[in-house]
Amino acid sequence: MGLSLDISLALESFSLNVAHEFPARGITAIFGASGAGKSTLFRIIAGLEPRATGRVAFGEEIWQSGQKSVPPFKRAAGLVFQDARLFAHLSVEGNLKFAARRSRSTRFEAVVKTLDLQPLLARKTNDLSGGERQRVAIGRTLLSAPRLLLMDEPLAALDHSRKARLLPYIARLPEAFDLPILYITHSVEEVTRLADRMLVLSKGQVLAAGKVSATLARLDIAEASGKFEAGSVVQARVIAQDERFHLTELCVAGQKMSMPASNLAIGAELPLRIRARDVAVARQKPSGVSIRNILSGVIKEIIEEPDTAFAELLIDIGAGQHLRARITRASVFELDLALGHEVFALIKSVSFDRRVLPKK
Repeated sequence: MGLSLDISLALESFSLNVAHEFPARGITAIFGASGAGKSTLFRIIAGLEPRATGRVAFGEEIWQSGQKSVPPFKRAAGLVFQDARLFAHLSVEGNLKFAARRSRSTRFEAVVKTLDLQPLLARKTNDLSGGERQRVAIGRTLLSAPRLLLMDEPLAALDHSRKARLLPYIARLPEAFDLPILYITHSVEEVTRLADRMLVLSKGQVLAAGKVSATLARLDIAEASGKFEAGSVVQARVIAQDERFHLTELCVAGQKMSMPASNLAIGAELPLRIRARDVAVARQKPSGVSIRNILSGVIKEIIEEPDTAFAELLIDIGAGQHLRARITRASVFELDLALGHEVFALIKSVSFDRRVLPKK
């Protein structure tokens, strides 16, 4: 069994009410804009928020009932914060072995190998880069023998290149150590790269929950995801490599697409993040255009934003997959778009987020 909670917190300027059951495996992203309540929920689960009331349970263990709460050190949760919080007077190896001795962990070699920490063991923590410090912090937390890992925006302080290097290490943790992860973030990129499921918070309330692809396709989470970064995740399968034009040919919902060449093997499956702002819509299949990726689909939902120039469409492209398109309200009117209309979604190859790669 995983983590279940039904909690509330009422403050003068903010209130949080969340009832949810998290799965016992994989990575669940807790997602939302700044101020949505993500870090507050983290503190409640960790036992760091004494003002909260309600119930928190991990499997058969009751961590909180009413206002009676099990202290953090007696919970089976490992905490990873934005800052690494390493012991500066100890080497990397010293930091790791400190945690291992306290918990009598036998995972030392596995943690070092999984996080590629061997080259860092003799170094002082002050000499590490931000990404290296976070790898060590994650390793130290794993060596405390947690049965649940809570990560509060662990990449927030890193630049883009260091984030990209650290993401694959986090992605492999649930399988390597057989523990569920709750991963707090406001980044759509991190959600699509890491998570199996997501919980979307807005103003202290649960706005949506479910599989990542289905949840990101919902038009009602625009406030949480940010309209500029809003989009969809579709599952693709590699069907060919075009060496002449350096393209990777894909199949998405039975339709052909392509993206700039990758080294993925034929038959490999991968998620592709497609931003709503990078999807145009036509009533008839266009020809004589440079856009190569044109998918047919049916409009399932239209939301017009009355105080802006824009509208969002949800397009069913088949096989249970959907695209979001952000277009102008004028285009909705001029194209006479309505629910049930067949349309063609035009997607630029360069809009694919190639950082979203299969989990290792």
